[in-house]
Amino acid sequence: MRLSELTHPNQLHGLSTEELEDVACQIRERHLQVVSTSGGHLGPGLGVVELTIALYQTLDLDVDKVVWDVGHQAYPHKLLTGRYSDFDSLRQKDGVAGYLKRSESKFDHFGAGHASTSISAALGMALARDRRGKDFKCVAVIGDGALTGGMALEAINHSGHLPNTPLLVVLNDNDMSISPPVGALSTYLNRMRHSPPMQFISDSVQESVKNLPFMGGELPEEIKSLTGSMRRLAVPKVGAVFEELGFTYMGPVDGHDIAGMVRSFQTAHRVGGPVLVHVVTTKGKGYPYAEADQVGYHAQSAFDLTTGKSKPSKSPKPPSYSKVFGQTLVKLCEQDSTVVGITAAMATGTGLDLLQKSIPDQYFDVGIAEQHAVTLAAGMACEGLKPVVAIYSTFLQRAYDQLIHDVGIQNLPVTFVLDRAGIVGADGPTHQGQYDISYLRSVPNFTVMAPKDESELQQMLVTCLKHDGPAALRIPRGSGEGVPLMEEGWEPIKIGRGEVLAEGEDLLIIAYGAMVSVAIKTCKLLSDSGVNPTLINARFLRPLDQALIHPLSRRIRKVVTMEEGAIAGGFGAAVVESLIDEDIIVPTLRIAIPDKLVHHATPDESKQDLALTPTQIYERIHKRFNFSDNKTYLEVNNPSESLQI
Repeated sequence: MRLSELTHPNQLHGLSTEELEDVACQIRERHLQVVSTSGGHLGPGLGVVELTIALYQTLDLDVDKVVWDVGHQAYPHKLLTGRYSDFDSLRQKDGVAGYLKRSESKFDHFGAGHASTSISAALGMALARDRRGKDFKCVAVIGDGALTGGMALEAINHSGHLPNTPLLVVLNDNDMSISPPVGALSTYLNRMRHSPPMQFISDSVQESVKNLPFMGGELPEEIKSLTGSMRRLAVPKVGAVFEELGFTYMGPVDGHDIAGMVRSFQTAHRVGGPVLVHVVTTKGKGYPYAEADQVGYHAQSAFDLTTGKSKPSKSPKPPSYSKVFGQTLVKLCEQDSTVVGITAAMATGTGLDLLQKSIPDQYFDVGIAEQHAVTLAAGMACEGLKPVVAIYSTFLQRAYDQLIHDVGIQNLPVTFVLDRAGIVGADGPTHQGQYDISYLRSVPNFTVMAPKDESELQQMLVTCLKHDGPAALRIPRGSGEGVPLMEEGWEPIKIGRGEVLAEGEDLLIIAYGAMVSVAIKTCKLLSDSGVNPTLINARFLRPLDQALIHPLSRRIRKVVTMEEGAIAGGFGAAVVESLIDEDIIVPTLRIAIPDKLVHHATPDESKQDLALTPTQIYERIHKRFNFSDNKTYLEVNNPSESLQI
């Protein structure tokens, strides 16, 4: 069967193993061709091709439900569910999403961009199924890295106490998440991975005993207890933990043996109750470069299929904010042994891989466990360390209670660096860092700041570490502004103090973080049209520099706030509330991400759609304040272009 002709996963039914293996080859070919051209997640999908095919061979996808954890390993799923012809549009505006999306396909049963959610969701579906008297299978496919997340362990604990609720959990064990998984669970799975698969000895005994003439087809409780003990003897190191938690354990199974997996899944469906099938796969399977570098090829920009090397950028770019942060933190750790870095399985993405390589004793990776990362840091701070917790803005949402309860209320000196804050592009709504400004504003005792460029980032990191209390620092995705950097000797910024970048009497613009560079370009357009603005780099969300903002607002009486975050409860809202509290009632325009989801596209495309480009902001300002304008401006397309005031 040609993959291009497959429009429904049930078309896999009845195909021979050889035919299924041919489909697997076609999936890998298409997967590699698309990702090498436009970028995307590579290694995760390549590793689960056979797993996906074998699982779908045993299911009726018109009724059965499959929940893929995270979703970036679900590219084969998308290719098997009617999206072959559209796959070239992967992660592009109005194209196929990089994660599962319920509105995109009836086969995307649950959308997720964060790890460790699949078992909870699948169990919820199974309980709803039973309560409504329906009959279909519920399956959760979860990676060994995601299994370290507390939510996944909570779901396993709950599932195991529901022996009459059929649920299949497929553990995709490739010894990787984005980075190699860490901790006792990972070590245990490694032992399991290399143990001999001794499966269902006790089941065979049960069946044999039950069929004896004097048993009448029933087993006394004593025999059931004995065969349960035999099961635990049969899997002494392989599945004992899962068995003790109430699951029937099967495996380890070769994740690239289609026929073997089909047999295992068919058996699992017959068992009843919660079942865990442990499947061992190779991340990046079928592409040597991805197999050899499973971290580097987890996700890739466009690359040359022959050499495996990324296609060079058309023009050199300044270092990324993440890299500048990582390099600066290494220097600070060298100077102070009490400074430590903490990440939740995102060393490379946050820049902490530089600390891991340079000073591993001052580096901690807790796995996909953001809640634990935050409270771990709180405990360290209690005993005199200066922890720096680097987590993507979107992932720190998962530890909101810990931010309030364990750090904020206790006023502990923990620094949070929120990477990927703002619009992030092709990963779509689950990954946009648009909510952190709003969710951090009300956390007690927190100082919250954002730099206008990578040099100010260095100063702010020092500011956080010298501050005797919790602090959060948000940084955007991608390259910096290209300003000169200092190697050391950074001076802290006075907390709560903004700076004036331009002075004028017609308009007051107060910009926060990454939007300062956009504000500078907007001010240039305004000045050219005869409008002379004052521009403030706010620097701090909490505390606001009221001593600077209030008098200027009273005098100029036309205010614009600019931020790359959600408008609801954001920086602009903080400014307006501050003005109202002092009876400063002035016309105000808030420039921010509207109250809507930001779908996958390039960051520039998203900003255009959200009216956040300099020209669009210029036009909005003219319309709001009725400034006359006789000029037309072309959009600035080069983000690195500097428009000085």
